[in-house]
Amino acid sequence: MFGISFSELLLVGLVALLVLGPERLPGAARTAGLWVGRLKRSFNAIKQEVEREIGADEIRRQLHNEHILSLEQEARKIFTPTQQEPTPVEHVGAQTIQAPAATVDSAPAPVVAPVEPAPVVAAAPVEPAAPVAPAPHDPTLPPRAP
Repeated sequence: MFGISFSELLLVGLVALLVLGPERLPGAARTAGLWVGRLKRSFNAIKQEVEREIGADEIRRQLHNEHILSLEQEARKIFTPTQQEPTPVEHVGAQTIQAPAATVDSAPAPVVAPVEPAPVVAAAPVEPAAPVAPAPHDPTLPPRAP
């Protein structure tokens, strides 16, 4: 505990024997043992009290976190739509623009500006191209039956 080796304890014992004498040494050792025992018990009591307080703080913190989580779940239940709302549809000219469905976590949908239909321009008729025969060994074609 304090890093005292056996040789140091032996030296302390010899000095105590010389100072106190053989008659008073057993009583002094008994008194020292009682004091050491009292110190150990008081340190253990303080240690247990601190651990109990730390545990109580941890339990309080855990209960507080559980309370916050339950409040968050209740808020989600309130703010989450129970049915899928139909997405709004705008008709502009000949085009139909469908706005994206709004969700709780997304930002509001941007405002869509009206779109002018493009003017119709008559184009020259295009002649269809002649069909191209596939190559005899085209790997993209399925195999022919024999």
